[in-house]
Amino acid sequence: MKSGELLKMIIKPIAASSEAGRKKLAELTDRFQLADSSCRQLVGEILAKVKKEGDRAVIEYTRKFDSPDFSREQLKVTEMEIDRAYELVDDKFMTSLSLARERIQKFHEREMEESWLLTRDDGVITGRLVRPVDSAGLYVPGGRGGKTPLVSSVLMNGVPAGIAGVKHRVMITPPDRNGGVSPALLVAAGECGITEIFKAGSAWAIGALAYGTESIGRVDVIVGPGNQFVTEAKRQVSGRVRIDMIAGPSEVLIVADDTADPAAVAADMLAQAEHDPQALAILLTTSSYIARETVIELEEQLPELTREGIARTSLADRGTILLADDLEQCIELANDIAIEHLELQINDPFPCLAKIRHAGAVFLGHYSPEACGDYVAGPNHVLPTMGTARISSALGVETFLKKSSIISYSRKAFLADADHIINLAELEGLTAHARSAAIRRNGEK
Repeated sequence: MKSGELLKMIIKPIAASSEAGRKKLAELTDRFQLADSSCRQLVGEILAKVKKEGDRAVIEYTRKFDSPDFSREQLKVTEMEIDRAYELVDDKFMTSLSLARERIQKFHEREMEESWLLTRDDGVITGRLVRPVDSAGLYVPGGRGGKTPLVSSVLMNGVPAGIAGVKHRVMITPPDRNGGVSPALLVAAGECGITEIFKAGSAWAIGALAYGTESIGRVDVIVGPGNQFVTEAKRQVSGRVRIDMIAGPSEVLIVADDTADPAAVAADMLAQAEHDPQALAILLTTSSYIARETVIELEEQLPELTREGIARTSLADRGTILLADDLEQCIELANDIAIEHLELQINDPFPCLAKIRHAGAVFLGHYSPEACGDYVAGPNHVLPTMGTARISSALGVETFLKKSSIISYSRKAFLADADHIINLAELEGLTAHARSAAIRRNGEK
């Protein structure tokens, strides 16, 4: 394809410092959005119905949208179904699954926090008590009616919850048209130690986890990706339960210098674009050659994808290639955008790592594509999107932990602090607070 044909192509590179570039950057840095109002209303109605009617509502929605002949008896996955799943998967799958689970386990074990105590000479003991939540619900999307089981989602949610020590872990996933679940998902759950699995999807599944039904017990934490209905349902029940995050479409930002391979850059952009028509793939480069050749590669690789239509729409609507003045500007803009996945496809990426302030995950070098992080590298692939990497972190063991403060005073220490407690309480107009200290200080009854 000739460079003169670029004007006809799917993305036109623009200079970051141009008027068009500044407009595009303004859009990128202010891209946070919630579900539209119609989705919010519909999700609210679904949640209210599940809260009121329990299993009956879950079954009704499942029949309507997933499995027409679904019955209450099919709601919970049986031990027989799990045993059968192990018979249906092959050794190739089990080898890859085992590798991924071990890598994720090893990485997340480093995240585990411990309780601690701090003692003072006057006898005061303070500290933090770290404990897991009692229960967690792990939502796993259906994956095109079970045809593309999202095994990695099971691992990325189930393994950290297990390390945290959550005793009651429930997986919930939509059934296929015949009321079944992919054997790969069931085996992945089994390898994570999850044996309680239910068949339900979308907002009604989130409602069942948040409120509980006759069959599905309510949980303390809900994690897992999903479409806009799942995301909106999680937002609406947040506060009643903890959620991992409000997630938007998948994102990647690639910083590339003239040592990058345009074919690899294009492939990584497409790896995001194939997720969703709203996915966001961005290239920031110092090289006009890399920008031009990447566009050519995108067009050449698109017809090879099984999800060509989705990827093409994503790139046409949201794909962005920006030419920066230098690498320093690239890093500055990347921090402003605060992307979910940040790839540094540059000659010497590690010195730049110290300058990265906002990103869900950072991939360093030409042989660290985002796909490594999705599956086998070890770090979690549930990451903040829509610019929330400025304030949020990846899902991890801490998502399933809570912390309680510990305070213990000796008589001597209390008497030493009593006047200060009284002074501050009276300043705030809280006389009962002050009296709770004074009555002990004065020995009154």
